[in-house]
Amino acid sequence: MTDTPQLEQVLDFAGKSVLVTGGGKGVGRGIALRFLAAGADVTICGRNEPETAVESRGRQASFVKADVRDVEQGQRLITTAVERFGRLDVLVNNAGGAPEAEAATVSPRFSEAILRLNLIAPLNLCQQANVIMQNQKEGGTIINIASVSAIRPSPGTAAYGAAKAGLLSLTSSLAVEWAPRVRINAVTAGMIRTEQAHLHYGDEQGIAAVAATVPAGRLGEPEDVGDACLFLASPLSRYMSGANILLHGGGEKPAFLGAAQPSRP
Repeated sequence: MTDTPQLEQVLDFAGKSVLVTGGGKGVGRGIALRFLAAGADVTICGRNEPETAVESRGRQASFVKADVRDVEQGQRLITTAVERFGRLDVLVNNAGGAPEAEAATVSPRFSEAILRLNLIAPLNLCQQANVIMQNQKEGGTIINIASVSAIRPSPGTAAYGAAKAGLLSLTSSLAVEWAPRVRINAVTAGMIRTEQAHLHYGDEQGIAAVAATVPAGRLGEPEDVGDACLFLASPLSRYMSGANILLHGGGEKPAFLGAAQPSRP
């Protein structure tokens, strides 16, 4: 039998090294803040340094300038995190996204760039992190941030949805290949309110209208994703690997419910 950790220890990440890609803003920032609050040594990356420091409870994330789409920059990112903190316990592949574009007219170059950011870059970072984690006594944990676009139609962002679907498949495959020393899971996030929510949903009235379609009655917050990541990186999920957590507030109501007009006796 494995040793069952004490409850007061399971969310204590003191001495743990965590890398969050795209951790300077949006969902990534929320994830980084939760790990900092739990005592972890956190490394974040991005193409530009965040305008405000990512810090919580007197702890500040260490920033590395890197474009994760570039293999060499990704390797430098992993190496820097290990050099700074002596190890790498958790990798959160969060960096991603895509602007809206019609699939009928979008250029092949555009589609390839979306796939490179949302699927190929996480694969490369997983490989690079695995080399480190396989040689650590306690192994490591990788968390891939996916999207509901992977499991439902994604009109306007077809390549993005396809890439995220690929990321879910990648998660389950690597979980088998790299077990038992490295656990790999995914978080499929629904609609999350970030500083760029207005670009997708409009003004406050539009955001409120969209939130009303969610069974939970609100959009998700970056910290909600962070809490899911804390769970997946902790001993509480020690028997979970190859899993996918649906974090969408109950999902989306089927369209037919609003259109149907059942007859009443």
